[in-house]
Amino acid sequence: MVIRLKIIFFLFLIAFLTLLGKLFYWQILKGKELSIQARSQHQSQSLFEATRGDILATDGSWLAASSEAYLVFANPSDIKLEPKKLSEKLAPFFIENPDDKKEILIEIDRLTLLLAKEDLIWVPLKHKVERDIKEKIESLGLEGIGFEKEEKRVYPEASTAAHLLGFVGKDKEGSDVGYFGLEGFYDVTLSGRPGYSLQEKDAGGLPILIETARESSAIKGVSLLTHIDKFIQITLDRELQNGLDKYQAESGIGIVVNPENGAILAISSYPSYDPAKYWDFGNEFFTNPAISQTFEPGSIFKVLVMASALDAGVVKPETQCDKCSGPVNIDKYVIETWNQVYYPNTSMVDVIVHSDNVGMVYVAQKLGSDKLYDYLSGFGIGEGTGIDLQGEANPGLRDKGKWGLIDLATSAFGQGVAVTPIQMITAVSVIANKGLKVSPQVVDKIRQDAWEEDIKPVIGKRVISEKAAGEITGMMVEAAKNGEAKWTYKRGFKVAGKTGTAQIPIEGHYDEEKTIASYVGFAPYDDPKFVMLISLREPKSSPWASETAAPLWYEIASDLFVYFGIQPEN
Repeated sequence: MVIRLKIIFFLFLIAFLTLLGKLFYWQILKGKELSIQARSQHQSQSLFEATRGDILATDGSWLAASSEAYLVFANPSDIKLEPKKLSEKLAPFFIENPDDKKEILIEIDRLTLLLAKEDLIWVPLKHKVERDIKEKIESLGLEGIGFEKEEKRVYPEASTAAHLLGFVGKDKEGSDVGYFGLEGFYDVTLSGRPGYSLQEKDAGGLPILIETARESSAIKGVSLLTHIDKFIQITLDRELQNGLDKYQAESGIGIVVNPENGAILAISSYPSYDPAKYWDFGNEFFTNPAISQTFEPGSIFKVLVMASALDAGVVKPETQCDKCSGPVNIDKYVIETWNQVYYPNTSMVDVIVHSDNVGMVYVAQKLGSDKLYDYLSGFGIGEGTGIDLQGEANPGLRDKGKWGLIDLATSAFGQGVAVTPIQMITAVSVIANKGLKVSPQVVDKIRQDAWEEDIKPVIGKRVISEKAAGEITGMMVEAAKNGEAKWTYKRGFKVAGKTGTAQIPIEGHYDEEKTIASYVGFAPYDDPKFVMLISLREPKSSPWASETAAPLWYEIASDLFVYFGIQPEN
């Protein structure tokens, strides 16, 4: 009897523990999931996508906009045709070139594999289909094929300003997300807020009319009115591409800025891509070299070092260099001029005009590494500019107090120090803006219907005095008129400019043949309307900026002179 009672006790205990375990599993471990399932049985919810905001040029015309498109889907259980036959009917509508037999066969195979999955009740076949294609498919009367409205991002100017704009792709959940450029930086702002509708249902799945449905309307994304000037952007794109062909360069970058308010008027980088067909290009095309690529600037950097020395009062424009009669030795290194021509007792003006490396070492030594570090930091070298584009790089300066003699010497002529193109033009804009620093800015205003908010320029601190800015500007004017690129100078136009040819560091040494050729300048020098930087990587027609980047700069500037109404003197 006792044994039977023990057996019954243990059976009840096992049953109790099993029941307790089941309750723990269903209520604790699976509780949230079951709650969602139960809610879905008596509630129906519809989501409404928000229309993405537009990106506009400064004149209000579209650079990026949203248009109506459709997802083509299939319900396999409702399809009457065999998967391959249905695929053969649909494939020509889903490819760019219906006459390409190879592309047709690939698309037929893709669709056949999707349509053969009979265990699925819903299969997406093609996203972002235009309305006219939808109507043509509808006219075929294919059973089991349906359409769902979605949004398509369009770029009316194709690859123009591609690196500035970025593109709209998909995230892991299949939702639209902006990547790179403005699309990436302002993704949340542009995306808006989706809406929804929530309705109670009875046991039969029918709406309960006496219950109040909860709804929230979709809110369209905010539009961006940018500083991008279409004329300047298209001109820069066209001439930069022509320059790459003419000078046989690997790649090129162009930036045009208003120095007074930091407005980015245009940025162009080649090779480029079409943001509307980004999937046809590799990832290497998407990053914007103007803000993401670092390089050693070479002699265009000299204007920053000279401006610093002038502001610190360690040299004046008429100061003579008493160490410029020949090469200068720094430790085990020998610093020479770029053309092995030397100018004893040369003035600081001529150091810039002749782009004299030895003269710049003299200037840097007068200034000292700690002071030079402070000035370069003030110009924004070694820190991000804060430009409103996704993907800005931030090459740092060597730590203060850790500069050797050779570091001080080579930085004086723009080697051994890394910058991004946007850092470089922002720093030169300080000179054009009479010593005041302004952060670069692409977006001018944000808009939604009747509401508009102005994004004010970010005016920074004074980096150099107005006097020092005027002195270095005068030196750049002389460099433009009488330097190694004087043959490109547009006579009568008030241009302040400087060339820069930097050897490319490769595996611990500098390549003797491959260079980055740059020209930076502004006009008119007494009331600048624009600052422009042109940089060409590995030009093969000539390694020198005076024969590549400089003439290309003036080719573009000639159109800008007319556009801005800049008249020649006399």
